Amino acid sequence: MPLWHHRRLRHVAALGGTVTVRPPSFIVVSPLLRRLAWHANRIRGQVDRRLFTAMAEGIIAFVAIAALLVTLLEKPRTFEALFDSFSWGFATVLGQGNADYVTSPGGRVVLWLLILFGVALLGTITGALVALVIDFLLKEGQGLGAAGYRNHIVVCGWNSTARDLIEELRTDEYKHKVVLIHDVDRNPAGEGVYFVKGDPTNAADLIRAGIGEAAAALVFPSEPTNDADMRSILTVMAIESTAPEVRTVAEVNNPAHVDHFRRAHVDEVLVTSRLASRLLARSALYPGLTELVTDIVSGGEGSELYRVALPEAYLGLSVDEVSTRLRSEHRATLLAISGGGRTYVNPPADFRLKAGDDALVVAESLGTLAPLGMRVEAPAPDAATESALASQSAS
Repeated sequence: MPLWHHRRLRHVAALGGTVTVRPPSFIVVSPLLRRLAWHANRIRGQVDRRLFTAMAEGIIAFVAIAALLVTLLEKPRTFEALFDSFSWGFATVLGQGNADYVTSPGGRVVLWLLILFGVALLGTITGALVALVIDFLLKEGQGLGAAGYRNHIVVCGWNSTARDLIEELRTDEYKHKVVLIHDVDRNPAGEGVYFVKGDPTNAADLIRAGIGEAAAALVFPSEPTNDADMRSILTVMAIESTAPEVRTVAEVNNPAHVDHFRRAHVDEVLVTSRLASRLLARSALYPGLTELVTDIVSGGEGSELYRVALPEAYLGLSVDEVSTRLRSEHRATLLAISGGGRTYVNPPADFRLKAGDDALVVAESLGTLAPLGMRVEAPAPDAATESALASQSAS
């Protein structure tokens, strides 16, 4: 099921406003290039610059001495001849020098020394480049690199629910990039998921996962325990402090911890045990309900859940009219309408679509609904918020 790129804007939410979310207009940069740049910056901070400074000074000094000797041995003793010899010396060290530039025995000895020095220098540079490539491959394979993605989904933690989520996202028509951050030695998600070995409660590891440019972060408890829930809360808090605009969704083991997740400013929580028990209870009364719901939420044949914004032409229409047009124009079945911070499931017949309302539909695919903009509607402010805003306005 597609995960929309929601962005929570706290100040707008406090004012009860509606925000239209559009894809950011980033300069397109390959994730591979961004990873290489990250590794280059990491290595630059570890390299002893004095070594390279000493090498550069040694090359200049060696070439200068060679140029001076060649000039003294067989060239006019002028500044121009010295400069030509210096240029020839550099070209020789780099393997591009002209062997006919020198003719005397002493000049040829200098040429041989420059060639040997150039071979040693080239070997050193080649070895350094090979070492950089090997370091890059090793770090990437061990999960010690940086994702380099934008508008991707960050999965924090790993369990059976996370594994099923990855499989579901692989079949999604949008082909979201997924980054898994988990403190294990090998990537448990397999091919197609970028792995970051680290602690999701650590800001540095979250940054390596690209949390600041992610579309959403999904937090999963690694074990079905209360301690795992507490760690998930710490993960949510770390995400909120590092990238507060990223939408967070957390799976909760114990329903009693939901309030704690809310205090950590998580956007959505899913108590899988509560959801499963309620679904099983309904299935006991209405046989086949479990298969139906599973088919809808898992992208089964002919069905998929989507939350979409509706075109302006739908404004003012009744629920029945909206449902009819969605069915005829988009082959989509209307399930609910969201607006004003509320979701109306099976709204009354006199309900009219207002500006900012969006719809939850079941359809084979987004199809022509895909170009429609996604609106994130903030809830209406409560009495305390209205009072605070009034006090600020008065002051």
